[in-house]
Amino acid sequence: MLTDARLVAAKDLRIELRSRVTVSQVVPFAGLVLVLFGFALDANRPTLDLATSGLFWVTVLFVAIMAVQRSTAVETTDGARRALLLAGVEPGAVFIGKAVAVAVQLLTVEVVLVGGIVVFYGASIEEPFLLASTCLVATIGIAATGTLLGALVAGVRARETVLPILMLPVLAPVLLGATRAFDDALGSVAVNGWSWLAMLTGFTAINIALGVLAYGVLLEET
Repeated sequence: MLTDARLVAAKDLRIELRSRVTVSQVVPFAGLVLVLFGFALDANRPTLDLATSGLFWVTVLFVAIMAVQRSTAVETTDGARRALLLAGVEPGAVFIGKAVAVAVQLLTVEVVLVGGIVVFYGASIEEPFLLASTCLVATIGIAATGTLLGALVAGVRARETVLPILMLPVLAPVLLGATRAFDDALGSVAVNGWSWLAMLTGFTAINIALGVLAYGVLLEET
């Protein structure tokens, strides 16, 4: 399974590298959103300091929707999804591979966004390990959830609008947990970020398990 998952992830990442969409479109979009949020709240600096973590993860969720939509489109074009099944690739491996590819793209964008909140928002990172761990765990959870929901709406004609409607409520726990953990990492709010990270870890583990178990059924139905 791991070999197949690695091949699927490599395939999706090669497509992204060749298209350069992440670098030429997604990263500038994410940076622009972050800057606009900053302009909107710059008049009230204390509010901006308190909202930095939330603005970071809201931006990540916007980017995640774009990444999942592209990932889903790759498999629905020219019967690629059916070809994977006929090739004997395990559905669980397809799920893991596609989730890994989405996670890599999101982590790339997050590196830029962390630099953005430091430069534009004046944020200071007090616990780098907590911040990095939160990014990793939350991103895997977002990628796993998005990949599963992407397969669910793959056969829907209006999937570009249905996917955000499904993803945003389902990912509300990630937004909450990651924001609170980031608050602790940035020192903006006195909370126990590690407890929130533990909640994120549980959410991520559940969604990975659901994806591995349910992805094959969704592939066959679509």
